Amino acid sequence: MKTVIITGAGGNLGKAAVSVFASAGWRVAAFVPPGKLPTSQSEGIDYFEADLLDETATAEVVEQAIAHYGSIQAALLLVGGFEAGSVAATDSAALRRMFALNVETAYHAARPLFQQMQQQPEGGRLVFVGARPALDAGAGKNLVAYGLSKSQLFKLAEYLNAASDRVKSQVVVFSALDTPENRASMPKADRTRWVTPERVAGEIASAIGSPASGLVIEVG
Repeated sequence: MKTVIITGAGGNLGKAAVSVFASAGWRVAAFVPPGKLPTSQSEGIDYFEADLLDETATAEVVEQAIAHYGSIQAALLLVGGFEAGSVAATDSAALRRMFALNVETAYHAARPLFQQMQQQPEGGRLVFVGARPALDAGAGKNLVAYGLSKSQLFKLAEYLNAASDRVKSQVVVFSALDTPENRASMPKADRTRWVTPERVAGEIASAIGSPASGLVIEVG
């Protein structure tokens, strides 16, 4: 049976991904922040508390998961944050916040997982969460810290792919998630291109199942 690690498993996309992969027969290692373990758990889903801002603590939790399952075939690194702001409104503190939430949390998990997958006969798959403002300057001009931080994940995936022909790294990109929180915070937004967390999770699962899929997993 294949095993997937899903970070940010308590968020909207994380919960959808846990459900999609568990339903597809994967063993799921769901990473949640310390103190956020669910009160009830389902068969095939194991929860691990992990502070992904702490590199040492993250490595220890990844090692626990490896020791528990033996091997990890895929990891969805979904933890991240959002912050709006033009160049004029974006100071270095904002850059540090977004870099920590979007890059460091992903790298802290990806580094030990990449090394583990390199040693596995079957290799492995890593999926990061990108953003269109990282690729489109027009969309990112008022999301400077967010867009810059997300752009680093595309380069990280490229670096990892260049370093290994056994581990494939990809970046999922979508416009906005159709969630109650986003609907409430953006009541006047055009939701025609919004996508549900379930759809994004399904597209990730399909991409992982296809060896021909490219660097970017585009949804919506």
